[in-house]
Amino acid sequence: MVYLFTILFLFFLVFLPIVIVKPSLLEKITKHAFTRKQAGLLVGGITLVFFILIGITAKPTVKSANQQKVEGLQTQNSESKASIVPANEIKTTATPATDSKTEGVLVTKVIDGDTIQVDIYGKNETLRLIGIDTPETVDPRKPVQCFGKEASAKAKSLLSNKSVRLEADPTQGERDKYQRLLRYVFLEDGTNFNKLMISEGYAHEYTYNTPYKYQLEFKQAQKDAEMNKLGLWADNACSTSTPQSTPTTIINGTTSDNNGNFTCAGKTTCGQMASCAEAQFYLNSCGVSRLDGDKDGVPCETLCN
Repeated sequence: MVYLFTILFLFFLVFLPIVIVKPSLLEKITKHAFTRKQAGLLVGGITLVFFILIGITAKPTVKSANQQKVEGLQTQNSESKASIVPANEIKTTATPATDSKTEGVLVTKVIDGDTIQVDIYGKNETLRLIGIDTPETVDPRKPVQCFGKEASAKAKSLLSNKSVRLEADPTQGERDKYQRLLRYVFLEDGTNFNKLMISEGYAHEYTYNTPYKYQLEFKQAQKDAEMNKLGLWADNACSTSTPQSTPTTIINGTTSDNNGNFTCAGKTTCGQMASCAEAQFYLNSCGVSRLDGDKDGVPCETLCN
């Protein structure tokens, strides 16, 4: 169409002036006599009609181009909308590794006070609670430790078959060396279960390697529990501990009887242990499970490795 308009335009541009100057040429074409004025009027009328036709035929072309532009934008919008996945679909295809917070998780089993099993998107996962350590009750390598049964019973009463919210902590990684998920657990009313276990004396605050999100809160919770003698901090909470009636001596900070045997004297951290043997005694006989935070049977790796 553009080429046709160009040819016609060039034709009128060249031919019409000649006709106006020499009406005889128009007379030869039409076989009628024209004066110069009549020839000019005729040519002017033809030119006007020509430009009107150009306007009429060009307008739909412009409109079509606009329509194509609009249709192109609509197509892009449709493709963009198609690429957006609804939120509920994202949730059903997510994995524990990508969720910092996971709602509505069912607790399928309570292993002990700091380890549970949960159902996440149809997958059963073993989960280790961040920031706490409770006495052992299920490790075949160790005897049931002081206040371990009480801690497990407390966890079962609050978590068994309950819906909870999980929260990850980037500072602690996704999983421990046993491939257990590392998470904070929140009850349906929003209570931080990890902190609750410490504040009521069922668990020790435990920092594995690096500080975690709620570390200051958990440490304060333990101080409060100790001060108020709650749970495992209560007097005679561990009545099965080795009796201390035998005369004792302190050598290089180590409490032992006259036979060289250790006794439970209230130590709770690796920094208080003078030897690997003492750490083993406190772990196995006094129930201080926090000395073996990774639960590999070896307490205070800096002393025992």
